[in-house]
Amino acid sequence: MAGVVFTSTIKLDDSGKWFIELKDITDEDDIRTEICADLDEYETKIEELGADYGGHIDEVKWLKDDNVLPHILDEIRLKMAEQRAKIEEELGEPITPVAEKKEE
Repeated sequence: MAGVVFTSTIKLDDSGKWFIELKDITDEDDIRTEICADLDEYETKIEELGADYGGHIDEVKWLKDDNVLPHILDEIRLKMAEQRAKIEEELGEPITPVAEKKEE
């Protein structure tokens, strides 16, 4: 079996509020999609989808629609960093490192 791959696409609704479209693209014949209104819902949905693979996800590809402005990405990054810090504090250890962009 190929790796477990999800996509997380940041999108805007008609009122300009962001949401995340989470897709399990592991099986191209059975793509599952979840809509997440906030990061708490995203965390729950990604755990639910990942449970089908024993909690192991090989890759999450982050995407965004063209109309998503940089300040929205900054807001989401900040909220994700806050959640990460909270989880690490509760665990008392770092969680899986954030992937670093390779210099080319």
